[in-house]
Amino acid sequence: MRMRNKYRKPTTFHCNAGSRCSLPILVWSLVGFLLMLHFYSLLHQEDGAGGQSQLQISHHHPLLRELEQVEEENIQIPPPKGKRSPRAAKRRPKRPTTLIDEFLDESSQIRHLFFPDQKTAIDPMQEAGNDSFCYYPGRMWLDTDGNPIQAHGGGILYDKRSRMYYWYGEYKDGPTYHAHKKAAARVDILGVGCYSSKDLWTWKFEGIVLAAEETDETHDLHKSNVLERPKVIYNDRTGKYVMWMHVDDANYTKASVGVAVSDSPTGPFDYLYSKRPHGFESRDMTVFKDDDGVAYLVYSSEDNSELHIGPLSQDYLDVMHVMRRILVGQHREAPALFKHQGTYYMITSGCTGWAPNEALAHAAESIMGPWETMGNPCIGGNKIFRLTTFFAQSTFVVPLPGITGSFIFMADRWNPANLMDSRYVWLPLTVGGAADHPLEYNFGFPLWSRVSIYWHRRWRLPYDWREQK
Repeated sequence: MRMRNKYRKPTTFHCNAGSRCSLPILVWSLVGFLLMLHFYSLLHQEDGAGGQSQLQISHHHPLLRELEQVEEENIQIPPPKGKRSPRAAKRRPKRPTTLIDEFLDESSQIRHLFFPDQKTAIDPMQEAGNDSFCYYPGRMWLDTDGNPIQAHGGGILYDKRSRMYYWYGEYKDGPTYHAHKKAAARVDILGVGCYSSKDLWTWKFEGIVLAAEETDETHDLHKSNVLERPKVIYNDRTGKYVMWMHVDDANYTKASVGVAVSDSPTGPFDYLYSKRPHGFESRDMTVFKDDDGVAYLVYSSEDNSELHIGPLSQDYLDVMHVMRRILVGQHREAPALFKHQGTYYMITSGCTGWAPNEALAHAAESIMGPWETMGNPCIGGNKIFRLTTFFAQSTFVVPLPGITGSFIFMADRWNPANLMDSRYVWLPLTVGGAADHPLEYNFGFPLWSRVSIYWHRRWRLPYDWREQK
């Protein structure tokens, strides 16, 4: 029999003079108040900016409703070409072939579904009528000279002075090879290609704006090294166009960023130097210019196990000493940042080399974090399409002026057998609706809207979006 301790005092919290209230009741009352405050803020946000945004999209751009009607894919894996003997099958059972295996197999019978031939290429100089301004993800895309666009791992700069879009990316118009048996597929550095457009569909080749170094083997940009994911931002203070990129050696041990600068968006860019930002290795990276003019560098570090983010100096030519680790232990790369109604969003990929993997969306109230993971943003296709980011990898997100909450998701469909024939997957991205992944903060309820990337074999932007820039 338990004896009650008559000297034990009950747990109390003195709220007012002479009154006592139960601590559990107080805690649950506080929780209830916070939940009510949270739901009120969500409703207020939807009725205010969010509701206005949704009305604007639906009223002025009915085509966007069509883009949300995603297409499904039903690709059948072909039977194997040759039969295996029963003895061989018993000795070593064969693993069932997956759609990813077919994608990576350059001799696959269905390879044309992932890499259509040149007969189906997007040619803005030839397209007319109903195919004008149509995007076909995965098809070859030609510039105004009739050549395949070479701007892989790239990004877009909108230049207010010329009212022109500039697309910068890796110029990979060379043979694919392996430096040694265990090395990844590569193409010698040729430089950074630049294309200009007023409509994000018709692209004129402006040339190689940052060229490789042919003779000096000690130079960061010697053709035997690695140049990846170039991004350009404009500095309003200095009037300079600044390019940041991932530079590395053939074995990916240098793990640094490179910086170049130009007086013109079409170059030429003068290469300045390379370094390991904040003293850490840096591989996949991007730069982001905020509304207040402050720019940030985001890069994969610590063997790609985490991302680092920090502001750039006022001239954008170096990093500041401030740095934050984000998505620690999640092994994410290929960051693509954008901002919507004061919230920062980011799309990342997993780390599987040239093979495709699942994208994740992340959000934060402050660009320096903390960042929350919201789940896979991909919608449509089929399960494998969604788990492979439509067989592509993120590189950039382009905001669409005049269409609140709508963006273009830019991704690369890598072809490790022939990297110069890697394709572009551009798809509509919207911000709206409830997130589908429980968050760590705010009692597990999402603070931010869902990010959605919709799969389409063929789609186009509203005709009038250019008039609203």
